[in-house]
Amino acid sequence: MTAGSRGDVAPFTGLGHGLARAGHEVTLVTHGCFEPLVAGAGIGFHALPVDPRAELESARGRGLHRSSTGAGKLLRMVEMARRLVGRMTDELLAAARVNDVLLLSSSLGPLGHTIAEGLRLPSMGVYLQPLAPTGEFGPPVLGGHSWGVAGNRLAGNGVSMAVEQVFASTVPAVRARLGLPHRAPGAARRARELQGWPVHHGFSPLVVPRPRDWRPGLDICGYWWPYDTEPRLSPELEEFLASGPPPVFVGLGSATVPDPGRLSAAVVGALRQAGLRGVIQRGWGELEAAGDDMLTIGEVAHSALFPRMAAVVHHCGAGTTAAGLRAGVPAVPVPVQFDEGFWAARLVSLGVAPRPVPLRRLTTATLASALVRATRDPSYGERARALADRIGAEDGVGPVLESLNRLSG
Repeated sequence: MTAGSRGDVAPFTGLGHGLARAGHEVTLVTHGCFEPLVAGAGIGFHALPVDPRAELESARGRGLHRSSTGAGKLLRMVEMARRLVGRMTDELLAAARVNDVLLLSSSLGPLGHTIAEGLRLPSMGVYLQPLAPTGEFGPPVLGGHSWGVAGNRLAGNGVSMAVEQVFASTVPAVRARLGLPHRAPGAARRARELQGWPVHHGFSPLVVPRPRDWRPGLDICGYWWPYDTEPRLSPELEEFLASGPPPVFVGLGSATVPDPGRLSAAVVGALRQAGLRGVIQRGWGELEAAGDDMLTIGEVAHSALFPRMAAVVHHCGAGTTAAGLRAGVPAVPVPVQFDEGFWAARLVSLGVAPRPVPLRRLTTATLASALVRATRDPSYGERARALADRIGAEDGVGPVLESLNRLSG
């Protein structure tokens, strides 16, 4: 069960495919607009209402751009999510009633855990970001800034409380509906911790080592790669790739932007100033480019495209960050909001990217400078290729399968 944008869904097609190959019957429960992602993966699909793109493009969604701080955006997102989560409850319950074990993403964790408790189903978390408080780094959803050991833990607990508040108006009704006693949000969270509720994290420990102060039961197991059935690039894209040197990919995924035209012009100007060709992904931000040295594309399998790029410029969503690392090419991080600053900082610390160019500070000059460094300094590519080899040897599905087999007994 997961909710959110494409990056919150695609990795679970690969995890589900791996579990299905091992003999489990798997259903992905998420927004109906993402049903095409499961095609060929050998898993079922149960649709949830709410179109995340429509919500981000609504007046409420556009309001996120008006918050300049991570905390301000988080509060706006919490309020937006609170309005939406109740609309998904009936379908989450319907899906849970016909399954035996619930695997819950962080976006639905507290509500999913309540449903599992009420239906007496075993459950575990399958998270794409490190959300448990730690002194080693600040909460990723606040950009990963560090306030020292005590400050990081305090901020982490604050974010955890904010996540519980997303479900504060929905969980009590679900508990009553399922015959469970009332429990305050803070008490529900403490109960999960005391029970040692298992959570597997779908990213590499080479990228984020497991914090030493995490409790037992919080594990990092490796990436869950989105399922791609023999991905192929379009003839137009193949022709463009063959017509010159490797280009640079530019895409912001599901991020929306206040002025797509201005941003597109800055991106194209930076690529040309750096002497590079570009493959521009339209995405939810509606980027666009024209000219013999530029190609605008729609959705494409990152696993097929990224290895053929000179570098990838992206917003550092967890999924796109993973795809770039897997491809073994340098990155230019353009974080927009929430955990993207955290992943951008990780790419820089790993030596596979120059310093980030946050979207709010992106200009033709700042992006061109970063592109020149990423593509002309061979050390970025060398480190990226070496890291890709190590990440590719990890088995992210295996630890989840072992836990699932224990839960389903």
